[in-house]
Amino acid sequence: MDLVIKDAKSEKTLANLKVELKSTIADVKKQFAKQKPTYYVDRQSYRVNPRGKMLNSEDTLESLGLTKSSPTLYFKDLGPQIGWTTVFLTEYAGPLVVYLIFYARPSLIYGAAAASEAKGLVVHLAAICWTFHYAKRLLETIFVHRFSHATMPITNIFKNSVYYWGFAAFVAYFVNHPLYTPPAFGAMQMYGGLALFTFSELGNFSIHLALRNLRPPGTKERKIPYPTSNPFTQLFKVVSCPNYTYEVLSWTGFTIMTQCLPAALFAIAGFYQMAVWALGKHRNYKKEFSNYPRGRKSIVPFLL
Repeated sequence: MDLVIKDAKSEKTLANLKVELKSTIADVKKQFAKQKPTYYVDRQSYRVNPRGKMLNSEDTLESLGLTKSSPTLYFKDLGPQIGWTTVFLTEYAGPLVVYLIFYARPSLIYGAAAASEAKGLVVHLAAICWTFHYAKRLLETIFVHRFSHATMPITNIFKNSVYYWGFAAFVAYFVNHPLYTPPAFGAMQMYGGLALFTFSELGNFSIHLALRNLRPPGTKERKIPYPTSNPFTQLFKVVSCPNYTYEVLSWTGFTIMTQCLPAALFAIAGFYQMAVWALGKHRNYKKEFSNYPRGRKSIVPFLL
């Protein structure tokens, strides 16, 4: 049959494709890309109605209720795309390099005299924690994460990089400043914050491993996450996104350890963004799985 492809905004006809009712949206994308090479597969999005929900690549035309008498789909251009792995590597390598410039080469930032200033133990620990966190993220991006979508809009790399790189410079400037003062409660506060940071980083990594094992390689399969034999995954009993919970706790620990206002602002900003993501994922879990555990919250146990 002839499938009509129309622009979702103008409703102007863009193409007519020869397809079968059993064809999937993925098949439609491939055919459309042959006619319109500018719109490669990852750049295409389709809807049954101009303002309807984006269709999954696995959906068949028959399952969508399309018939030979009304074969029309509405196309939306997602814009130039870039791979998730490239985005994450850029986002996470930047903060690592930026922070270490402030730590290892203070004379470049604060003047020549700063190179001779002795650094307190907490400054060294902060650099170790920051390096560990972003090195872990880089390694997880390469070896652990399995992404449900291959790409994302290229504009995101600039927006996200400004956020991560900017906060890295903001935090690093104050923690590594020659006038920086150690935490008010001394070793107890410093090591307490370090313990919370370390505990949370291990928890975050454990959740990422658990989520990775839920999705077989090369698939987009989704399952309900449950606790495993790893004790850190017990948080799945009370929240849908414990990786975000642990992430917020990591930066809370870093803030306690350094007693640095910019670090606190970074933790708050991160919590806000991750709460938005967690709420969205929590809603999707409940929509997708009728047997999803009812007692779970999104990111904060028993509250949010």
